Amino acid sequence: MKSMKSMQPIKQALLAAAAAAALMLPLGQALAQANEQFIAMPSYRVGPYGANGQAYYGGMIDYMNYVNIKEGGVNGVKLTWEECETEYNNAKGVECYERLKAKDPVAHGTVFNVMATGITYALIEKSVQDKVPLLFPGYGRTDAVDGSVFPYAFPLVTTYQMQISAIVKYLASKNNGLLAGKKIAYMYHDSAYGKEPIVALEAEAALGKFKVVQIPVAHPGNEQGAQWLRIRQENPDYVIFWGWGVMNQTAMKAAQKVGYPRDRMIGSWWAGSEEDTVPAGEAAKGYMSATWNVAGDTPPAIAGIKSVVYGANKGNMQDKSKVGSVLYNRGVSIAIVTVEAIRNAQAKFGKGKTITGEQMRWSLENLNLNNARLQQLGATGLLPEIKTSCQNHEGSGKIKIQQWDGSKWVLVSDWIEGNKSLIHPLFQASAAKYAKEKGITPGCMK
Repeated sequence: MKSMKSMQPIKQALLAAAAAAALMLPLGQALAQANEQFIAMPSYRVGPYGANGQAYYGGMIDYMNYVNIKEGGVNGVKLTWEECETEYNNAKGVECYERLKAKDPVAHGTVFNVMATGITYALIEKSVQDKVPLLFPGYGRTDAVDGSVFPYAFPLVTTYQMQISAIVKYLASKNNGLLAGKKIAYMYHDSAYGKEPIVALEAEAALGKFKVVQIPVAHPGNEQGAQWLRIRQENPDYVIFWGWGVMNQTAMKAAQKVGYPRDRMIGSWWAGSEEDTVPAGEAAKGYMSATWNVAGDTPPAIAGIKSVVYGANKGNMQDKSKVGSVLYNRGVSIAIVTVEAIRNAQAKFGKGKTITGEQMRWSLENLNLNNARLQQLGATGLLPEIKTSCQNHEGSGKIKIQQWDGSKWVLVSDWIEGNKSLIHPLFQASAAKYAKEKGITPGCMK
């Protein structure tokens, strides 16, 4: 029998070999064992749109914290995240994407929600190569609804084209169902965001026999004198307003100055938050906008965040009065979708496991957030039902209309769905054109 002293070199060699083997394990496997799901947060909290980003991303982070505190994560998998400031700038958005996707070689950021149409366009092809889903709820590239061409792109909830169609339907309902002979001014942020719905509005105008006057506003939108002089000259029946950030409050004040009624202005959901109306003061009263979520803390999920997260002094918002605002609640609604997609992926690929980008893509394409599930989550009213498929990465297409009464937003409609039979063929044709240009053979992934 060998002595303990003679066995010492053998023991050291075995330990060294074991250590070397551990170092050779894929880093992703080691991270997966940590039971964490890393979520990229390319956000913006500074610049002309910073106030909007603060509320939106604050809502997202607070909900993820809520799930961690209340449930211990998703089936024991803790949610983690890291923010990267994009300043709503395309180049910086791409830089943040590259940096954050490298943070976790298993999840690769899980999903990227950049809340900027221009950045989304810049990342469409990259996300396919990297197999990381792009989530662009209520913004971004509309034709990405066709998952057979855009497998990793998800314009969830509803798109700009379906939104503007629903707005037209609402305005028609106020005119005995007809807009024939009416004039609508479309005042828009002169960017990819503002240009995206034009094709749908033109199609609606041709069908409904009304006139559209297009009026672009240069970024960031705090100079609108010439545009409102044009409005006064044209005297449109309605103004559909596609603004963002400082552009919104500027427009309301300018409308008041030239005497254009705010109750004949109806904005997109990115032009309908307290960040827009409160600074505009009396000039905002009567103004309307689209929305897919309610304001306030009536939904149990929002009340729960206030109690659980802020009760533990772990809230993300420095200004707690923003909790329950339109953009804050919208951030919560998208965090709910993200978390439910992780949960859905785990149900298929393994509970308690870190989900990869490919698995998340499958889950986002097979979501079924019905009213019963929304009620269980305390999210009734925060977003409409969502049911996705390969052919439909949008999942809903519905909005509500809200109106500012001088101190708060009041809903003035139920759910309204855009004209799907008119709008969907538009982006299907656009997707087919894109596929031909890029040499893509459309097909559904399993």
